[in-house]
Amino acid sequence: MSRRVGITGIGPVSGVGIGRAAFTDALRAGRGGIGPITSFDTTGFERGVAGEVRDFRPERILRRLRAADWGRSALFAASAARLAVADADLDPPARTAVVVGTTSGEAVPIVDLTRSWFEDGYGVPDRALAAKVPASRLAIAAAQELGVGGEAVTIATACAAGNYAIGHAFDLIVSGEVDVAIAGGADSVSRFTHAGFHRLGALAADRCSPFDEQRSGIITAEGGIGLVLETVDGARARGARIYAEVLGYAMTCDASHPVAPDRDSIARCIRAAHKRSGVSPDQVDYICAHGTGTRTNDLVESNAVRAVFGDRPPPMSSIKSMLGHTMGAASGFGAAACVLSITHDFLPPTINHTHPDPDLAGIDPVPNESRAAVVDVAQNNGFAFGGNNAIVLFGRCDD
Repeated sequence: MSRRVGITGIGPVSGVGIGRAAFTDALRAGRGGIGPITSFDTTGFERGVAGEVRDFRPERILRRLRAADWGRSALFAASAARLAVADADLDPPARTAVVVGTTSGEAVPIVDLTRSWFEDGYGVPDRALAAKVPASRLAIAAAQELGVGGEAVTIATACAAGNYAIGHAFDLIVSGEVDVAIAGGADSVSRFTHAGFHRLGALAADRCSPFDEQRSGIITAEGGIGLVLETVDGARARGARIYAEVLGYAMTCDASHPVAPDRDSIARCIRAAHKRSGVSPDQVDYICAHGTGTRTNDLVESNAVRAVFGDRPPPMSSIKSMLGHTMGAASGFGAAACVLSITHDFLPPTINHTHPDPDLAGIDPVPNESRAAVVDVAQNNGFAFGGNNAIVLFGRCDD
């Protein structure tokens, strides 16, 4: 690999904090962002909490876009991109790529259109509302907000999409297609997504407790995350701060089951990511887990990790315990947590952990409180329905 790739900007828009500093403080403090849903009427649902971004005011962040013209997910993507380039102190060149991962795209306007059809009849839909629906607008919104004209692509590989986006951006830079890319993910809390997971029986009542013996499911959440990726040489030439280096990534797709993860496929993905990153298992200091808080996912993920690392793997925490499951943005937020763990020498905690699970022996979930630790290499896990797995490795960039 002739071109090294660094992370120089972090732009979180999350239920626990907006902007790098606020997000970092929340991870350190183990601050949760789960509360009663306010964005839609939860009457009829047995579960009514989510990780909403309650103080989101896009007009305070955006410089180019008019908020009224875009859906909520697109506004998350554009705002995260704007915050990321500001954090990188970067005026992005015209040939900058934008890659955004998502699960549901713009589910909110889809629900609104459906409601209008039921209430008003199946006539011509509201044109302004219909214009917000295409998922491709997530990346387009971020590109237009930054005024860049490089590749703008939305990747819809569900809950691993953020890692897919980072991997694609990494490839674009390594191949010389671009020198700078903005990558991450965005999704919104919606009646559609909440109902889907509710019907699956996958929602927890009031909190997400990954790796806990009494874990009972996910909490749906929302937000946007943008990371600035650029060549290490270019970043150093302009005197930029490099938070961490993207060492490499790998993906597997087993497609063995619509929703259940596969241990062997995940283990194969971990090994491939290590090989492509030039990393051995003993060099990994921290794993940001997919860690959804469901019975199956946490057990399968733990078994896959133990298959690669042995009985004593590195600490592995789940920030979904704090944020909830932000769907297509989830592994993007996980990537930010990895980069921040390297930069600030700490391990984000898994909160709501009160009952160790004997079936997960050897797994250290960093329970309830963050922990000081030197992190030179961090691994970010991302898994999705349909067997879509993506893992990214990050490393300290001191040389």
